[in-house]
Amino acid sequence: MTYSIIGSGAIGSALARRFAAAGIQVRVANSRGPESLKELASELGNSIEPASLDKALAADVVILAVPYDAVKGVLLKASNWKGRIIVDATNAIDFTTFGPADLGGRTSSSIVAELAPGASVVKGFNHLLHRILARSPDDGRGYGRRTLFISGEEPEGKKTVAGLMERLGFAVIDLGGLSQGGLLQQFGGPLTSHSLVTQEQKGSTVADLDLEEH
Repeated sequence: MTYSIIGSGAIGSALARRFAAAGIQVRVANSRGPESLKELASELGNSIEPASLDKALAADVVILAVPYDAVKGVLLKASNWKGRIIVDATNAIDFTTFGPADLGGRTSSSIVAELAPGASVVKGFNHLLHRILARSPDDGRGYGRRTLFISGEEPEGKKTVAGLMERLGFAVIDLGGLSQGGLLQQFGGPLTSHSLVTQEQKGSTVADLDLEEH
């Protein structure tokens, strides 16, 4: 299984740190080319592979961490998405108001799916602030792990992404399909920016809002 992160901004770099900490190989690409990523790779170690956009787009699991208005241009560069997974970590933001972009009632991930026919699209990695996402998922106090949400239409795609998130150290909550869960976790949804930590003491697991992160 090969992984890539498209985008090296706040979210992309935060994810690269988590891959490096877990020792999971990942290709990282951006619009400026592999040379611009050498400093990040030097800092984070051998798990980070600066890659061309074409090579990153060929991975089995592609994490999309670019500005939402760049999504179409990036996805159309891949000739065949069949059988592969896109993790939509983008947030559709109207920067004139810093509110949710008007998508006509649709989820941002359903638009991603239209642009990448044949791909299994899973919404994930998008709801946390980048500085929280970059931190160790272990909250450091012995309570449990930071929680990530996923939503998507294909169970196997969600299973694969949930397994990756677990390997990175996170707990995972499956919110269901994109039309339900996608609206909950995309920018402007009720789960935006909420940082949850599982409580895993004495065999129990309860999601609890960590107010100290806000």
